[in-house]
Amino acid sequence: MGAEWELEAEAGGSLLLCAALLAAGCALGLRLGRGRGAADRGALIWLCYDALVHFALEGPFVYLSLVGNVANSDGLIASLWKEYGKADARWVYFDPTIVSVEILTVTLDGSLALFLIYAIVKEKHYRHFLQITLCVCELYGCWMTFLPEWLTRSPNLNTSNWLYCWVYLFFFNGVWVLIPGLLLWQSWVELKKMHQKETSSVKKFQ
Repeated sequence: MGAEWELEAEAGGSLLLCAALLAAGCALGLRLGRGRGAADRGALIWLCYDALVHFALEGPFVYLSLVGNVANSDGLIASLWKEYGKADARWVYFDPTIVSVEILTVTLDGSLALFLIYAIVKEKHYRHFLQITLCVCELYGCWMTFLPEWLTRSPNLNTSNWLYCWVYLFFFNGVWVLIPGLLLWQSWVELKKMHQKETSSVKKFQ
């Protein structure tokens, strides 16, 4: 393989940390989803991973950005964001749009993920209201992260390397579009079923 396909130590460490969070999310989601259907187990796995990322990775990013910036910070989480910053420089130096979106993401999306986990496990009636709200917030976050950059012809994005382009930018951000989209579809289908059931019950008594 060519040198462009080799992983540096920083990249390997960052990917291992993300994999560890995914493993923790899977373990928590499967534990909470015991006895439930495959769709709910999958949703719980995602929500546990989602909450972990918001609080364990993005929360420290917001803190580092508010007290200084990632570029001048040290530590495991700072190293991860410095690595991601090789693909998107806005995450290394203070960018008002990114930090504003991340404050909302950590506080609102992270909290909604926890409330939604509770709603699924306890079979609360407001489960799909929370699910739709969270998914719309996640999609809005992705929109506001990249649209301003694209409108200015992406001066901060580095797509010259396969890892930066396809893993950091496309895969890690694409997941936060694909899975919320699937959960929105699930909510649509479930709400449609509820409506049809309720309509059928009303017609029987007419």
